[in-house]
Amino acid sequence: MRIAVPNKGRLHDPAMELLESAGLHAVDGADRKLYADTVDPEVTLLFARAADIPEYVSDGAADVGITGLDQVREANPGNVEEMLDLEFGRCRLVLAAPEDGDIQSVADVAGKTVATEFPNVAERYFEDQDVEVDVVEVSGATELTPHVEMADAIIDITSTGTTLKVNRLAIVDEVLQSSVYLFARDDVTDDEKVQQISMALQSVLTADGKRYLMMNAPQDRLDEVRDVIPGLGGPTVMNVESNENGDKDGMVAVHAVVDERDVFETINELKSVGASGILVTEIERLVE
Repeated sequence: MRIAVPNKGRLHDPAMELLESAGLHAVDGADRKLYADTVDPEVTLLFARAADIPEYVSDGAADVGITGLDQVREANPGNVEEMLDLEFGRCRLVLAAPEDGDIQSVADVAGKTVATEFPNVAERYFEDQDVEVDVVEVSGATELTPHVEMADAIIDITSTGTTLKVNRLAIVDEVLQSSVYLFARDDVTDDEKVQQISMALQSVLTADGKRYLMMNAPQDRLDEVRDVIPGLGGPTVMNVESNENGDKDGMVAVHAVVDERDVFETINELKSVGASGILVTEIERLVE
């Protein structure tokens, strides 16, 4: 099973960190290599340009890919399935035009020239909008094209909008919201190993921003404890071993998963209902 991963750029490190958090550590490194084995003998990493990964998966050079949704939609292979939003590399593909120009809406672009690195996405977008334009493909510096009379407007990637503002361009419409996705060729999406990879990555995403709470609580105040920490499907309650005197002191052990942002307030509320020995730990993976 081969997973195609961006070989460099802003997507490479987060993709590798996510794979390692999911347990798929590269065992022989990834620097200046095309391939890397992982701790799973059935899984190999293949490093490629982010824009080429959809084609690698479609053609069978890899079975699974990790790259931006914008790249998948631009390549538009007919035999891949988007499986999981990996929730990083977020950006937008937008239609933009000179801020002091006469293009204020999508309709205003009719009959004009639009420059973009995403001609296939652009063509489909304007077809959906029922607007006829001349789409010109460029390989970089898209935001400069309206100022050198190459185009009247552009379709380009933006994260914060700063580059557009610096180049005196205003957003006219949003074409696509993008982030990094896990996707697979449609003839392997049901494969057991592909499902295991998807589940492992999902477990890391699910655990993000969560904390595991363990504590002792008075058994006669469990209802109050439950009101404080409903947890993931409710807290887990277990008996406490007897102390050296054979007395359990009417206490039970309570475990629960809570949102990290709620930990501070939750601990104070738990103390107020008699909880003690409260321990908070990070969660690396969480399978629901």
